[in-house]
Amino acid sequence: MAKESIKARSRKREHLVEKYAAKRAALKEAGDYQALALLPRNSSPVRLHNRCMITGRPRGYMRQFGISRVLFRKMALEGKIAGVTKASW
Repeated sequence: MAKESIKARSRKREHLVEKYAAKRAALKEAGDYQALALLPRNSSPVRLHNRCMITGRPRGYMRQFGISRVLFRKMALEGKIAGVTKASW
């Protein structure tokens, strides 16, 4: 499980990306790269990394569910994810 500080930093980056999205788009359209460089670094969407919403795990992220593969398997076996069953043939 990721440290709370790392999860908080990730949430802060998501907030900054959302806050500056319109301004970044306008500056890119105008070609004003000097002003773009003055914006906070964490407002760039490139700096975001997908993390599990519950544990904060950065690897094995399943985009469709928003959680890590480890948590997905655990929740699926417990029947907590609707419509997901273990395959058997």
